[in-house]
Amino acid sequence: MLTAGIVGLPNVGKSTLFNAVTRTRKAESANYPFCTIEPNQGVVTVPDERLEVLSKLSGSHKLVPAAIEFVDIAGLVRGASQGEGLGNQFLSHIREVDAIVHVVRCFESDDIHHVDGSVDPIRDIEVINTELILADMDAVQRRKERNAKKAKQNDKEAKAELELCEKLIPHFDEGKPAFTLELSDDERKLMKSFFLLSSKPCIYACNVSESELAEASNDPAAHRLVAKVRDYAANSHNASAVVISAAIESELIDLDPAEAAEYLKDIGVQDSGVAQLIKGVYDLLGLQTYLTTGEKETRAWTITKGMKAPQAAGVIHSDFERGFIAAEVVHFHDLVELGSHAKAREKGKLRIEGKEYVMHDGDVVEFRFNV
Repeated sequence: MLTAGIVGLPNVGKSTLFNAVTRTRKAESANYPFCTIEPNQGVVTVPDERLEVLSKLSGSHKLVPAAIEFVDIAGLVRGASQGEGLGNQFLSHIREVDAIVHVVRCFESDDIHHVDGSVDPIRDIEVINTELILADMDAVQRRKERNAKKAKQNDKEAKAELELCEKLIPHFDEGKPAFTLELSDDERKLMKSFFLLSSKPCIYACNVSESELAEASNDPAAHRLVAKVRDYAANSHNASAVVISAAIESELIDLDPAEAAEYLKDIGVQDSGVAQLIKGVYDLLGLQTYLTTGEKETRAWTITKGMKAPQAAGVIHSDFERGFIAAEVVHFHDLVELGSHAKAREKGKLRIEGKEYVMHDGDVVEFRFNV
């Protein structure tokens, strides 16, 4: 299962957000730095309204949503790359995740301490990004030195690594993360073996106060701090930003979905920021969903974007991939509009696809196989 690490400065709402995302109270949340030392982990279901619709159509007894894992990582501070604030330990936790949720404080409060004494989300973002880049710079410099001698002896692998190092170092010198460096597919594949912190895709979570959530959610450009984060994320990192209020989301943990929706509606918010964040992370990880439905269950299956039908079938069971014959495919919207597989077949919307078929998000599938 792929994982997303929640990072940021101390006291920006990381642990509160983790509890909201996982719908638990596993992570301690307190008004002092480093209340989290060891990372908290939790499996999170991906909101998908299609499951309920399909289950009614099929009379399913059970719904099984897709899931990803979130990790709550302790706050980073200036000098983390040099070991400040247990930085080396916390950076190693980031190295183990597949994507980053960067929580940024976008609210003023005299009651909640800020490690730098004032609220400035762009400064805060740059503190974290600088530490990730400095740690990567150090790792790449060491790698360059190790490969220099081998490259002179015509070691092809060492030459390739050395060339990549020589592209990365000036990029880091400009304060840019590895993720934004333009590389060929082969170079990007090679970079994965470097396990660089700044090579991980990132999404920003703008943590606003309870009183500002409605305005910031409905018109992010109208909220001064959120607007700054969105512009910075898009222009500097080719990343997106989601508005959340960790404090409000923590109040929703103990409510059932209907009560939570009513609560949000009462304060002028259409959808939970956490739901948007989970969907955003799922997409950021390069994941998509296909669906199966029947009387027993309706289930969302997680696959990587671009996966072909046999490999997607293998997610259910290896025998499905090994003995793959064909896939009966109808898109969710067509199936719901027509009301049944029989009607979809009659209208030519249910197709028989072979081994080269590339799966799409929202495909409703039944696999034919023979082992």
